[in-house]
Amino acid sequence: MISVENLSKSYGDDVLFDSIGFKINPKEKVGLVGRNGHGKTTLFDMISGLQSPDSGSISIPRHYRIGYVSQKLEFQEDTILREGMRGLGPESEGEHWQVEKILAGLGFSNADLGRNPLEFSGGFQVRLNLARTLVSRPDCLMLDEPTNYLDITSIRWIKGFLRNWPGELLLITHDRSFMDDVVTHVAGIVRTKVRKIKGDTGKFYERIAQDEQIHEKTRKNDERRRKEIERFISRFRAKARLANLVQSRMKTIEKMTPKEKLAHYKTLEFQFQAAPFSGKYMLHAENISFSYDKKAPAPLIADFSIHIAAGERVCIVGRNGAGKTTLLKILAGHMNPDSGRIDYHPGLVSGVFEQTNISTLVDGRTIEEEIFSSNPSLSRQAARNICGGMLFEGDVALKKIGVLSGGEKCRVMLGKLLGAPSNFLLLDEPTNHFDMVSCDALLAAIDAFDGGVVMVTHNEMFLHALAERLIVFSETGVEVFDGPYQAFLDVGGWGDDDPVAKPRDAVLQDDLQATGAQPEALNMKDYKRRRSEIISEKNHLLKPLKDHMDRLEALIIEKEEHLAFLNESMQAAIEKNENTEIVRISRSIGQCQKTIDDAFEEMETTAASHDTHQASFDERLADLESRRPF
Repeated sequence: MISVENLSKSYGDDVLFDSIGFKINPKEKVGLVGRNGHGKTTLFDMISGLQSPDSGSISIPRHYRIGYVSQKLEFQEDTILREGMRGLGPESEGEHWQVEKILAGLGFSNADLGRNPLEFSGGFQVRLNLARTLVSRPDCLMLDEPTNYLDITSIRWIKGFLRNWPGELLLITHDRSFMDDVVTHVAGIVRTKVRKIKGDTGKFYERIAQDEQIHEKTRKNDERRRKEIERFISRFRAKARLANLVQSRMKTIEKMTPKEKLAHYKTLEFQFQAAPFSGKYMLHAENISFSYDKKAPAPLIADFSIHIAAGERVCIVGRNGAGKTTLLKILAGHMNPDSGRIDYHPGLVSGVFEQTNISTLVDGRTIEEEIFSSNPSLSRQAARNICGGMLFEGDVALKKIGVLSGGEKCRVMLGKLLGAPSNFLLLDEPTNHFDMVSCDALLAAIDAFDGGVVMVTHNEMFLHALAERLIVFSETGVEVFDGPYQAFLDVGGWGDDDPVAKPRDAVLQDDLQATGAQPEALNMKDYKRRRSEIISEKNHLLKPLKDHMDRLEALIIEKEEHLAFLNESMQAAIEKNENTEIVRISRSIGQCQKTIDDAFEEMETTAASHDTHQASFDERLADLESRRPF
């Protein structure tokens, strides 16, 4: 168990933590969330002993091992295998098979094991850094953005690994779906404090929003009461017969601790401007082939064809180095294929975001000038508005590009896309360098865009939310999958066991293998009868769960209204110095809050049960539909 008590940390006037305290209990997997620059990595460094707090303490049991995977890359050995074996503890020294197993899961081949780590790309170096820590089998594993530069198959592997991790886990990631699939608790850095709750990020942000609403409502009520008391004191101060009442009111004001108005945190707020488009198709790509090495036995991209309709969302997925970014550049017209052709609709107006395009930013320009350069018809106010939406407010918009961080330059690149209307967005991993809140804003902006989108991403939340079709780079080449991401997973996907839930087809296949049965043919009468039976069973099972969730929701609303009433009653009792009443109301507040918390917990359990049963019935109906006679 790790215990943080009264910990504070500042850098000059910038306060990161103000007397924070929380615990990581046995077997807990905790996701740490917060805005960029609010201290997530600093807190990790202090827990691991790399930094010291200004005050407070971090208690860690004796002989408790912490494995910290940071974003820094440092290698000492001349081969991948030897570097990975540095992480083995004394009890496992020489057991290279453990290292080989984890390296294979992270995408290293047997031939890679004898190569020098410095020969690999940054993404594979990150994987090696991760593998070296994983093999040490620490009691608590601390991961700072472990999915950066990992491809989707490696992300899915590590997701399954972490879900089965036997010890404690502390995780920082901007990938919300990854975090929600792994953690049991979420701890968030909010206004220099840390709040920890059981559940996923959705529950955490919902609770924070609720707490801040209560804070603001209470603050306004306190201000109103203070003004009323001050008016009473001012009006009756000179009245001798009311001296006792005036004195009592003055003592009340002295005891009232003013609540500060919560500072407003800016988030990315923007929308892509859609240029008009009247055609049916945006582009036709026919038999595209491309290779960087003309002597290679097979091209990187071979005989690839796709037709992208107006407004369609297509996501490009696959392993790192497979050719995803290359294909995006070819579709954008920034590279020419070796063979084949691409026909663009004459009304197509493309907007392209590539990680490598950061190098096209001019260091000597200001942020405002770079935004303006995307569209000379922009007014200065419009350019400033875009700067503000990208969190470059006021004079910050006049900073030079050369002094910006990688994440800030990514925001400038997105800002340039906003400045020029388009009807076709081509995006290469746009979520890199963004925090979780910014990723949510970007997802909403892409979803609201009226034009077409082709996007390279490893973020499964984006894939589930946006993809209507996929371009899949697999071991056998590149092909188009005509369906959303869930359908792709259902028919086998990446050929792995889903870290969260086994694919439906795999479950069905297991059942068939266990019984030795094969799907039987149905006539229309049997099809209708079985469908009616499944729907009847579904309604019989799910309706009570739905009714129970409705009752819990009504109870929560009722108790929250009562809690607000109790808080107002408590304030009144405090003003009147009614000690007995204060004790009674305090107990009622505690009981009411416990009822609300218990109802939330029960709601979460019931909803999970409902979703599980719903998925099961969907599987059965889908299987039945596949055998429907025509």
